[in-house]
Amino acid sequence: MSELFEKSMRTLELPRVLAMLAEQAVSDEAKRRALALTPETEPEEVLRLLDQTDAAREMIGLRGSPSFSGLKPVRESLDRADRGGGLNTHELLTIAGLLTAARRTREYFNGDAGEKTAIDHLFLSLHGNRFLEEKIKTVILDEDTISDNASPELNDIRRKMRAAQAKSRQVLQRIISSPSYSKVLQESIITQRDGRFVVPVKAEQKGALPGLVHDVSSTGATLFVEPMGVVQANNEYIELEAKEKKEIERILAELSADAANHREDIQWDYDALVHLDLIFAKGQLSYKLDGIRPEVRRDGAVVLRKARHPLLDRAKAVPIDLELGDSFDTLVITGPNTGGKTVSLKTLGLLTLMSQCGLHIPAASGSQISVYERVLADIGDEQSIEQSLSTFSSHMTSIVRILEETDRRTMVLFDELGAGTDPVEGAALAIAIIQRVRATGAKIAATTHYAELKTFAMTTAGVENASCEFDVESLKPTYRLLIGIPGKSNAFAISKRLGLPDDVVEDAKAQMAGDSVRFEDVLTQLEQKRQALEKKQLEADRLFQQREEDARKAREFRTQMERARDNARSRGEADARRILRDAKNAADATMNELAELRKQQARADAAQNLNEAQAAIRRGLNEAEEKLRSREFDPEPIPKPSRPIQKGDQVEIPGVKTWAEVLSVGKDGTLQLQAGRMKMTVKAGEVRLIEEPKQQKKPAMSIQSRAAQLLRTAASSELDIRGMETIEAEGVVENFLSAAVMGRLETVTIIHGKGTGALRKAVHALLRRNKAVKSFRLGVYGEGEDGVTVVTMK
Repeated sequence: MSELFEKSMRTLELPRVLAMLAEQAVSDEAKRRALALTPETEPEEVLRLLDQTDAAREMIGLRGSPSFSGLKPVRESLDRADRGGGLNTHELLTIAGLLTAARRTREYFNGDAGEKTAIDHLFLSLHGNRFLEEKIKTVILDEDTISDNASPELNDIRRKMRAAQAKSRQVLQRIISSPSYSKVLQESIITQRDGRFVVPVKAEQKGALPGLVHDVSSTGATLFVEPMGVVQANNEYIELEAKEKKEIERILAELSADAANHREDIQWDYDALVHLDLIFAKGQLSYKLDGIRPEVRRDGAVVLRKARHPLLDRAKAVPIDLELGDSFDTLVITGPNTGGKTVSLKTLGLLTLMSQCGLHIPAASGSQISVYERVLADIGDEQSIEQSLSTFSSHMTSIVRILEETDRRTMVLFDELGAGTDPVEGAALAIAIIQRVRATGAKIAATTHYAELKTFAMTTAGVENASCEFDVESLKPTYRLLIGIPGKSNAFAISKRLGLPDDVVEDAKAQMAGDSVRFEDVLTQLEQKRQALEKKQLEADRLFQQREEDARKAREFRTQMERARDNARSRGEADARRILRDAKNAADATMNELAELRKQQARADAAQNLNEAQAAIRRGLNEAEEKLRSREFDPEPIPKPSRPIQKGDQVEIPGVKTWAEVLSVGKDGTLQLQAGRMKMTVKAGEVRLIEEPKQQKKPAMSIQSRAAQLLRTAASSELDIRGMETIEAEGVVENFLSAAVMGRLETVTIIHGKGTGALRKAVHALLRRNKAVKSFRLGVYGEGEDGVTVVTMK
């Protein structure tokens, strides 16, 4: 990489973007690699890097980023261990932290069942070592603490140390607690000197307590004496301390040897994790910049859609559309100062460099970039006082170097080309430089104020004008880049808006050559037409988007209606199947009871009647089943009553064939009825008036009527509600309990299954509220255990 290319990257502010990338990385090594990134110059390598960034961004969106905490360099420690050196606790814990990071990252990847990605091989190459990781963490509790259970020897040594220490303290405690020594001791405390337990003795009483003097206070008034009674215990403690240190050194040496045995795998894991850390940092930066993956081209063309400079505030930056290399190889950008020309130039160069580093760019989908061997830029004020170079001379020095390095795989960016000298000579020089660079096959983008360059772009094939839009009314730039339209200087309009007298402006216009005036007039007309066309285009786009939105809403509404229809059909079919199943169960129960009655009847005619009743019930069930299958339920017509229905009348509710008493008649004709325990409100036209007198005795039931009543009141001692929704199950259980009461059953069983327990809770809550339930309990072994509830009825 040439010095000029490196300078151009700094000019285009790539290091600042890499600093943003480094902030997303976790490990220090990944941060260092991020700052050291350089653009790749081969399309295949750029595609590989972009594939990796794509994979990381997708994984972050699905499961977040893997944890790279604990990722620290271990190469020096492993090399020393490999040479037989012992590692300290800090180094061993660092190795354990790395192994933990490798294991967790591998587990993060194993949870992914998606498609293959460009970074799968990095995850799969991780070794980890759960045994060594746990061994280190079990032995070393922290940098200053080795576990007692690190080895049986260490455990035994520390047990003896605690015993010796307790023995010493016990003897000393008796001394400081004894009244006979109260005058001898300076204070009634136990302290340590040189690792041995001592007591403070007054200097004048040193002979009163036989022992070894280990220290003297600064005033000489206190001696720190180790009584003879604890010397032996202290000596034993010191010996045990030496054994403890030796055993700890042996344990650490053993762990160091284990780490050395897996040196290559551990170092490989470190390198792979750092690489993954950098790749996921790219994915995080993509989210931060709201970036996209650009399409990579091989023909040198660049197409940017709604591109933003990544270092500008997203809320304020105006997106630009920019093209170069398709129908033209040179773009000449004109417009007033502070209009955004230089930012457009930097955006083009910086987004190209970011893509070649494998980074997503802040632009809209459809953006395309090409891979260049170098991006050379001459941007900004290059004046050098130290080298005695003017702005023009400094620019020319850079341009000379650019001309030396330019070829067909180069993008060249010129800012204010030819500025800093006589306008006529500067414009001519700028045109000559552009023609020379074009001859090498390079792609060029240049900013200028010269009208000659505008004309050159309009009259030269392969060269295109662009301008930064300026709002003369507000005297502010819009920062929009318009391809194909040369920019106006707007000097006269701006001056007039700022209050310069009209006669001065007119005098200035008169000083201009006729061609220049006509050229500016043509640009003004073009700008007016462009703005008018743009307004029409915006309105057309708005109407098109509105039409698309209306069509989308219509499609969504149709989909919702179809889904609702399908759901209703499914629910209806499920209800029909359930009703049919209940009816069959009730019929079976009735058949059993009828068979029992038939055995008990002594007379043959009774048996004949029972058989006829059974056949009638079967025919009725078959008819009901046919109706359920065809889903044709034609209600029986209700005859009009011969007189208005009054309070106290008996009416029949069609469909269920149930009699009810009229409790009251509303002003609007609605009736409040009571059928057994249940009260309801219906319209007068929905019931049939029973014309017989109230006191008339009901006729005796026939065998068929009794069979029908048995069908309605047949009660089973077991109910299976597994698979039902809670609301559906509550209604079924209520009916089941009512049937059990009518059937005078003492004990019934409800099968609800184990599952999540929600259905069991709902059933128990209902049983607590039901007045007919005496008690209930869960099943025992052989009954279904927690999957059933046994209910005792009152």
